[in-house]
Amino acid sequence: MAGVILPRNISNIRCDITELRGDNYKEWKERVLMHLGWMDIDYAIRKDEPASITETSSPDAINLYEKWERSNRLSIMFIKTKICASIKGSLEQHTKVKDFLKAIDEQFAISDKALARVRDYIMRMRDFAAQLKTLEVTISDAFLVHFILCTLPPQYAPFKISYNTHKDKWSINELMTMCVQEEGRLLMEESEKVNLTTASSSKKKNDHYKGKGKGKGKISAEPTIKKEPKCHFCKKKGHIQKNCPGFKAWLMKKGYDKPKETSGK
Repeated sequence: MAGVILPRNISNIRCDITELRGDNYKEWKERVLMHLGWMDIDYAIRKDEPASITETSSPDAINLYEKWERSNRLSIMFIKTKICASIKGSLEQHTKVKDFLKAIDEQFAISDKALARVRDYIMRMRDFAAQLKTLEVTISDAFLVHFILCTLPPQYAPFKISYNTHKDKWSINELMTMCVQEEGRLLMEESEKVNLTTASSSKKKNDHYKGKGKGKGKISAEPTIKKEPKCHFCKKKGHIQKNCPGFKAWLMKKGYDKPKETSGK
């Protein structure tokens, strides 16, 4: 095509895309779309499927459909090379790249590294069901949803009860979305418990040290209240200055104070 420069080595571009695992969806999709554009095979993603070729189709209509068909086929092939097996198995029924990408979007609408565990488990179960289908063992979505719910950990017991009380049954994608939300709630609840326990432990430790401090304060205060009096004149303990015999004698010697019997003579 005139004006379009294709990369000399497409493999050098492809190696830059990490395989889709579940926790890298946003970056993965951006890189895939960018690389498909570089390779000029993203037409089927940007444009709707044209009318199918018939005996009365014009040459332009035939060329347009062939362009779309080639883009659609190569895009799906390229995307599949960048998806792990547990995800790929649940997407085999899609033959159009737009539907293919939409199905992936539905699986990873909520993308968080911390919430990848339950989603990965559900995708593995769905992949097993897809593999059994190739062996002519068909498992209905309703049974698969029921099986997944029954094998969830005990922490999901309220979640299971909530599901059983609903009249409407969930699809696999709806189950995945609900389970991811429930796992997020459980993780937040667990985090709050840890924070509460830590705060409670810190408070007890602080109260313990405060108690020790209060005890020391009482011990140091009691001797001050019951302190034995000390005379500032003779520096001896057991009496105060006004009752000190030495102080009284000194007063008499200086003439500041005379005994009553002396003054009466």
